[in-house]
Amino acid sequence: MGNYLELEKTANEIRKGIVTAVHSAKSGHPGGSLSAADLFTWLYFREMNIDPEYPAKEDRDRFVLSKGHVAPGYYSTLANRGFFPVEDLKTLRHTGSYLQGHPDRKHIPGVDMSSGSLGQGISAAVGMALSAKLSKEPFRVYTLLGDGEIEEGQVWEAAMFAGHRKLDNLVVIIDNNGLQIDGPIDDVCSPYPIDKKFEAFNFHVINIDGHDFAQIERAFEEARQTKGKPTAIVAKTIKGKGVSFMEGSVAWHGTAPDDAQYEIAMADLEKAGEALCRR
Repeated sequence: MGNYLELEKTANEIRKGIVTAVHSAKSGHPGGSLSAADLFTWLYFREMNIDPEYPAKEDRDRFVLSKGHVAPGYYSTLANRGFFPVEDLKTLRHTGSYLQGHPDRKHIPGVDMSSGSLGQGISAAVGMALSAKLSKEPFRVYTLLGDGEIEEGQVWEAAMFAGHRKLDNLVVIIDNNGLQIDGPIDDVCSPYPIDKKFEAFNFHVINIDGHDFAQIERAFEEARQTKGKPTAIVAKTIKGKGVSFMEGSVAWHGTAPDDAQYEIAMADLEKAGEALCRR
């Protein structure tokens, strides 16, 4: 346990990068990127064994962004962690840019798996975790899913396999912001109760507030201590977190802010950053 102020500041910078990238691209997915920013921050600045100087080092922990459309959040995290220049976020989705609309492991430093087709990323993560077990490698595998994404059947095939194989080196994180492209998840095709479903597939399940770093820390520590089962962390979050007019609004699932909205969003985040600096 400890002081989380620096992590909060980092998460705020990651949110600035998200808004800047999506505004520059004039397309993309800000809502889910913003809701996952604190989870990204913990993974890349505290949890994972990684090195921006050696992105492909063999003993690194692996991360798969199963909900690949929230690439702006992933890219902003990687940039702020030093894998590539923060300035490059402004090239998101531009012709010729290596920062495509979905993660591409061949061209983006730090990306372990190309993803974007919903439901498939967790299967890749499960394969990585199984490989580590078979090869007796020490690395851990993390994957982030959307709560709308877990309506996909492939997710549960992967979960069944992971539970059966007792892949305790695997952590599945669900960004439970309650909204997907067509509306509230429980209106579209309810995946609830998420925790009980993963428990039925032989997962150790932890429910947390995905914006509370103390809870995030405890959850990941508990996951490390769990043996004989994979862990699922169900993180309750707010879609669009940190930007006043985006919070809790499904309209910002896949919409870019215009110039005026961009100014408001950045002012919100600048104000939040100033408040953190006064603490």
